Amino acid sequence: MPPVELGSLDRTDGPAHPAVAVVTDSTAYLPPDVVHRYGIEVVPLYVVLAGRSGREGSEVSSAEVARSLSVRGGHVSTSRPTPGDFVAVYRRLLDGGAPRVVSVHLSRELSGTWDAARVAAGQVGEHLVTVLDSRSAAMGTGFAVLAAARAAAAGGSAGEAADAARDTAAATRTFFVVDTLEHLRRGGRIGAAAALLGSALAVKPVLHVSEGQVVPLERVRTSGRALNRLVQRAVDVAGDRPVSAAVHHLAAAERAHRLAEQLTARLPGLQELHVSELGAAVGAHVGPGAVGVVIDPTPRPQPTPQPADDGGRGPGED
Repeated sequence: MPPVELGSLDRTDGPAHPAVAVVTDSTAYLPPDVVHRYGIEVVPLYVVLAGRSGREGSEVSSAEVARSLSVRGGHVSTSRPTPGDFVAVYRRLLDGGAPRVVSVHLSRELSGTWDAARVAAGQVGEHLVTVLDSRSAAMGTGFAVLAAARAAAAGGSAGEAADAARDTAAATRTFFVVDTLEHLRRGGRIGAAAALLGSALAVKPVLHVSEGQVVPLERVRTSGRALNRLVQRAVDVAGDRPVSAAVHHLAAAERAHRLAEQLTARLPGLQELHVSELGAAVGAHVGPGAVGVVIDPTPRPQPTPQPADDGGRGPGED
């Protein structure tokens, strides 16, 4: 089967224009159509490779990171957005008429991004900007951002949007498999002892994000078994509930496609599915070949039915 890159499947949402502005960073990896639909502002991280630094997505691509890491001795590093980057976005949104801003970011255990946003909020006004740590990454953060955006689009307050993000972040589970733990070890995202164990045993470690940190979950012997375990973990989290899901990968589109097909078959209550390649900032730490699944079991708000157009007639008028 040739590599296939899926887009996003979202079965119920319509266009929305939230009054409360929602901000995140580029590691949430929300589909572009979702970002556009909800007017979500995305502040990029910086990626350094081959002697140059650029913004994730617009200036440094996933493919560039994968190529660099595939070369012996290749090294890629990342850095957080600056507080000034966030200040500029917050002020533009507030000056544009947004009464409040809710800003949701990847785990502070994995990046200084949350701290930069917090410093910026202090400069702009903490009564105007609420900054949240998702304690997760990729669509583990993205689903929390999406929950905040949907709450805002439904007319909710900043407090309600923030609560929706917190609840979703707490419930969402992220599982992934990497070809090697070396990239996580180099970036300080996993302990040296855990990385050494995985390498010494020549196994495929299944990892997850727990309390904001990357933690080994179990070990399997082959890539095929590792993918099966990702599916089973997702099924276990879902139970018989409706869920939303995301599949991520770096330079492993065919495996991601197979994983998405298995999830679709095994999760009868699947409400939406997003499949995307990891961006440069997270890709730099997991390396080529990484595949992951994110499961969000929180209930999705249903669209409010709109009254039928009666042509301007009042009740009972012909």
